[in-house]
Amino acid sequence: MTASQNAAPHGFRQRFAAGERLLGTFVKMPTPHPVEILGDVGFDFVVIDEEHAPFDRRAIDIALLAARAADIAALVRVSSPATILSALDCGAEGVLVPHVSSVAAAREVAAASRYRDGHRGYSPSGRSGRYGGTASWPYIDAADGKVTVIAMIEDPSGVEQIAEIARVDGIDGFFVGRGDLSVALGASDARAPEVTEAVGKIAEAAKAAGKPFAVMANSREEGDAYAQMGASAFILSTDQGLLRKAAGQILKDFRA
Repeated sequence: MTASQNAAPHGFRQRFAAGERLLGTFVKMPTPHPVEILGDVGFDFVVIDEEHAPFDRRAIDIALLAARAADIAALVRVSSPATILSALDCGAEGVLVPHVSSVAAAREVAAASRYRDGHRGYSPSGRSGRYGGTASWPYIDAADGKVTVIAMIEDPSGVEQIAEIARVDGIDGFFVGRGDLSVALGASDARAPEVTEAVGKIAEAAKAAGKPFAVMANSREEGDAYAQMGASAFILSTDQGLLRKAAGQILKDFRA
């Protein structure tokens, strides 16, 4: 597993589809500063976490503006499919959608994220449409071409149907939610054999469909193991986790 060069925001979907090694992290603090710092140090992408952090639309909007300033691709882990539209209108490069556990759910997520062959509500008046600078069909084609739609597979039913879900048009790839899978399976932790087996099934289905998948990796060794299974995008901790780790280490060093 090797780091890539910082991904220009508007090339994220193409790089993800090509299976490039992309390194990112979740952003849970609803301020622009973590996004700017992560872009400055060279991360390829951030995932703004609306699902499990205190992000409202205003905070997401500011974080996405920071991503543009820092030249880093920014996706939003939405709290539900209902907030896909607002995330994309604010200028997100894509969305991670939790608990996509059926073919019907995958189709709905894909449709909510696209204009053509979908039902994304049309408005070029926001950041995604350059505040009216790009309108009508040129805007629609540009938006559909760049938006990355990642289905989170984190339920046993989603694993069972993953071969069918993987073939849904408009779903660009997958993120394996090992935490939720561990809880749902009653596993001891995210490294338990039954969780690894589930990841293997998702990896096989993604490969068969010619689509990439991402995982959260807690160490270089864990990332390498999942890379061997076919993972190409890796979420490395969170902004809070990175802060806690660095703060704990420097405190330990000075108190030694």
